[in-house]
Amino acid sequence: MSSAGGKSAPAAAAQLLIITGLSGSGKGTALRALEDLGFYAVDNLPIGLIPKFADLTRDSSRVSRAALVVDIREGGALKAFPAMFRKLKARFPVKLMFLEADDATLQRRFSETRRPHPLGAQATVAENIAEERRLLAPIRRLADPIIDTTRLNVHELREVIAEKFGGQQRANLRINVTSFGFRHGVPADSDLVFDVRFLPNPNYIPQFKELTGRNPKVARYIRSFPQTVEFIDRISELLVYLIPHYISEGKTYLTISIGCTGGKHRSVMIASEIRKRLAAAGYKAKETHRDMNKG
Repeated sequence: MSSAGGKSAPAAAAQLLIITGLSGSGKGTALRALEDLGFYAVDNLPIGLIPKFADLTRDSSRVSRAALVVDIREGGALKAFPAMFRKLKARFPVKLMFLEADDATLQRRFSETRRPHPLGAQATVAENIAEERRLLAPIRRLADPIIDTTRLNVHELREVIAEKFGGQQRANLRINVTSFGFRHGVPADSDLVFDVRFLPNPNYIPQFKELTGRNPKVARYIRSFPQTVEFIDRISELLVYLIPHYISEGKTYLTISIGCTGGKHRSVMIASEIRKRLAAAGYKAKETHRDMNKG
């Protein structure tokens, strides 16, 4: 068995990855992690449609890799999976990943989530787990990799998936650095908000009033104050420290909002500078200015 830390075939080469395994073993987490890595993700596709889905994936110009979940929810149709998979594998670059955990861990996870086992309430959770193992045994024998999630939390499982199917790169963190004006409200999707209203306001200087923080003269004026330079340095250092931790926790989107009074001068200049600092640190970040052109 290939454990979470074990070696397996170069899984990243598969065009279609089928995820299966025991209920409560983390299949949903794995599918979401693969989606963040760029896979086209589908949950609970009927077994009879998998060959057609594989053909559509192969012929698509927009889908380079796809992942789907097949599990005990298929009911009796699951018996047809081994034969279907062997035929599909003979003509298509497909891999099968099986997730499992020990009985005690699975029972604890069902207890914590208070979700019923897919096999129903007629038997105990322990009995359902044993029956599910029996039903999935023929499929498990076809799988590579097999990942034991007993000692993995959600974030660690995402890391394992990223290592096995994302090459050496982690899931991409999409960073947006945006400027805004407090008078227009804080952006609803903000993860981090920084207030730069403590800086001198160019709006009160007549020649700058109708310009924006993108103008070199305005930017030079804002940068002329030592507190501006120190703020940019300190915030940039903080973000470079924080971002790897956000990535390791599985975060895929980060919106950094920089606000001043109207969102036209100070916040625009600061947001632009911080985006440049993040780019210099090796992070891909886009820059937006929500209120820059508002009156």
